[in-house]
Amino acid sequence: MSRPGRDDAPDRLYTLTGGRSRSDSADRLDLVTLMVAECDPTPGMQSEHSAILRMCERPTAVVEIAAELRLPVSITRILLSDLLVAGRVSARHPRVATLPDPDILEQVLVGLRNL
Repeated sequence: MSRPGRDDAPDRLYTLTGGRSRSDSADRLDLVTLMVAECDPTPGMQSEHSAILRMCERPTAVVEIAAELRLPVSITRILLSDLLVAGRVSARHPRVATLPDPDILEQVLVGLRNL
């Protein structure tokens, strides 16, 4: 049974990615990595690439792009990595959060228990 909104046709996905199942730079793209277009779509460009560039006029997360294109995230990452390598998009990776000092957390916990 097919799920609505999903195009699971393997030959279409194979064609979109040129037969690739992964890309070296695609592994660096997290679901929440923001993509930003660096140029406008050009004539003759793959339609999915053009759609991505139009979507990314403002920072857009990888997962949002996949949802809008109705493609699996893995396929979207490959398409984005093609654009990234060509310099047509740039990636803004999420910042790594720094955890607070465990001693401070312990003091807060003790203070809450004393209330």
